Amino acid sequence: MSAFIQQLPALLGVVIGALGSYLAITRGDQARFRREQAARWDERRLAAYTGYARSLKKTVTLTCRIEAHLGNDPHPYPLSPEEAVPHLAEATDARDPAGEALLMLGTPDVVQRAREWVVVVMDMERFLRDRTQSPEAWSTLLQQQRTARERYYEAVRSDLALPPGHSGQWRLPSAQSS
Repeated sequence: MSAFIQQLPALLGVVIGALGSYLAITRGDQARFRREQAARWDERRLAAYTGYARSLKKTVTLTCRIEAHLGNDPHPYPLSPEEAVPHLAEATDARDPAGEALLMLGTPDVVQRAREWVVVVMDMERFLRDRTQSPEAWSTLLQQQRTARERYYEAVRSDLALPPGHSGQWRLPSAQSS
């Protein structure tokens, strides 16, 4: 029995070491799983955010092209309203599933900023349907859209812990300066 008692501290050391190893490995695996899970959700949210932005941007581009045809926008590739109908319908149809993905995966701030952006885009569509002839009013609406888009991107970057990005407003040389 005394031999057993002499070896008991070593045996306890082995048991405690094995238990400590098991706990350390388990906690490490859990932490790694949580990190991987968070990365997967970030990827899914980014995909939902970009899909929604892409769907809105398609509508914005189409309305600009149509407004160019109507004389309100300087877009270099005008498109008649009649030619644009199927494209606008397709863009609107694509916006609905993208919006649903955004609602499911987006944070409340991002969803709010997306709502603000889409409201301005819908105002642009209404302007188009009314066939308003006012380059100044159209320019104001475009600026509201750019501001709403920029706020949406800021919310997305904040949610995904990304650094601040570019506003997306490019200053192009005027045609008269060339």
